[in-house]
Amino acid sequence: MYYLVWINIDLSDVIIGLNNMPPLEKTISLKQLRIFAAAAQTGSFIGAASQLHLSQPAISMQMAKLAEITESELFRKIGRQLELTAAGELLLSYVQNILDQLEEAGEALDALHGMRRGTIRLAITTTARYFIPQLVKRFNDQHSDIEVQMEVVNRSQVVEYLAQGSIDIAIMGRPPKRINVQSEVFAEHPYVLIAHPQHPLAKQKGISPSDIANEIFLKREDGSGTRKLMNYFLSSNDIDSPRGHVVGGNESIKQSVMAGLGIAFMSRHTISHELASGRLVVLEVKNLPIIRTWNLLRPANKPASLATEALVEFLKAEAPAEVDAL
Repeated sequence: MYYLVWINIDLSDVIIGLNNMPPLEKTISLKQLRIFAAAAQTGSFIGAASQLHLSQPAISMQMAKLAEITESELFRKIGRQLELTAAGELLLSYVQNILDQLEEAGEALDALHGMRRGTIRLAITTTARYFIPQLVKRFNDQHSDIEVQMEVVNRSQVVEYLAQGSIDIAIMGRPPKRINVQSEVFAEHPYVLIAHPQHPLAKQKGISPSDIANEIFLKREDGSGTRKLMNYFLSSNDIDSPRGHVVGGNESIKQSVMAGLGIAFMSRHTISHELASGRLVVLEVKNLPIIRTWNLLRPANKPASLATEALVEFLKAEAPAEVDAL
């Protein structure tokens, strides 16, 4: 989107480079620059007219004015095609830089003016879905003209979105190291081992990691942050090849544990209802819980709209209490 539709630009320095003349009093319009760039790209005034939705005579007239101002022949005709002269090539390098900067300025202004309206893309890890949707609902109640598009995916996908810059905000655990992001911690995040209430270890205190070495572990899929943290815990406690199998998402794992099919390593924030109802228990294993953090992240090189800033400030203020209540 362009906010500057008819700007006069002084290209005297460029013109000096073209013909060593003193700075001219005449100026070149942005319209002429766009027409010149389109003609150079399409190789004809007809192509430029079609691209810019102008008449061919209007294109020809503006290019004649541009040639007069610069006192340079900018195109030569080769058959039915137009080719840039040396002067045209030089001018185009400056013009393209100007148009690119205007494009960036337009995008930045779009982001800025998106302030209290527009769309925010939010990606959260599957574990965060146990508290973030409630916060988004409260934010929407306060900002009805802002749409928050929320996607729940595993850690690997969130990292990919951040690397692409295709999202505005991410909620996840440990920030990725290989990409440049802005990250802020907003709450602690404990991980525990859970079991059926009738599991033989359910009522024991101070369980040694060696006591769980032969248990069946119900695991998250590859790419899951929870899976990586479970592997870290097991290997750091000399449990190298635990029995078990991949079940999938958190809900499937919880159902399988409640059915007595095994134990599982999970975020405590995902099991608050099951613990309160007595359908699951936390095993009191030494070296647990592992405390990680919840982080709010943004792509470092992506300008944030004021709408995005508003959601960031809301989450920083409200999320800690929401997490503590789990």
